[in-house]
Amino acid sequence: MTANQDGGRWAERAAALYDADYARKYRDRDESLQAVQSNRDLVAWLGGVCDRFDHPLDVLDLGCGTGRYFWGLRKVATLTGLDASGPMLEEARTPIHAERLAGIPIALVKGDLLNHVFAPASFDLVYSIGVLAEHVPLNRSFIERVHGWLKPGGRFAFTTVHPSSPSIARTLPRRLASLAVDALPQALTPALHHRLVGGGTYADERWIATILDGRFAVESLERFQTDVHLHGRCVAVKR
Repeated sequence: MTANQDGGRWAERAAALYDADYARKYRDRDESLQAVQSNRDLVAWLGGVCDRFDHPLDVLDLGCGTGRYFWGLRKVATLTGLDASGPMLEEARTPIHAERLAGIPIALVKGDLLNHVFAPASFDLVYSIGVLAEHVPLNRSFIERVHGWLKPGGRFAFTTVHPSSPSIARTLPRRLASLAVDALPQALTPALHHRLVGGGTYADERWIATILDGRFAVESLERFQTDVHLHGRCVAVKR
């Protein structure tokens, strides 16, 4: 299957799932999440990524949904939100804490993360929360796309679902594969590790380092837990 075919199928599934009713409920959830510590931590993390820059930022949110994390951004010159669902983008027109975004030009774009085209070197910061290695595979071809969209010295900030997450069924083959990958030298286990992360369906530290190698330098990489998943959280700088 080509990247374009896979991307089209993902976008079709997302558009079918995230209808107007779902989008309204999702937007309502944005309000209640203000009391959830893991969500507050993500907002603070995103603001901290912005603070690593010393100039105004052109920002791209991949899979922006209802604009749940827009308000955590700082130093924003322009903001672009990309999502496959039209109803979710309609909700993003009035995101949570919209008053904090007053005066910032915001473009909401309906499109597929795996196929949409942005001009080269368009953004200082590309970020994605709750999408990659969760709903959309995180792989080398995707990394190449993001690399092209970023300006020199730009950053890519993203979260993933870790393959050790308790939300993933711990079948016997998966447990054995995890033990082998941890015990054996990396040179002996690339194919096994590839299967363990589902080719980017999930992502651990080794997978992230492998697919970023040569294109990005990892600035920070850590695990964090929500009420649903064990996640990875990475900030990488374009080489």
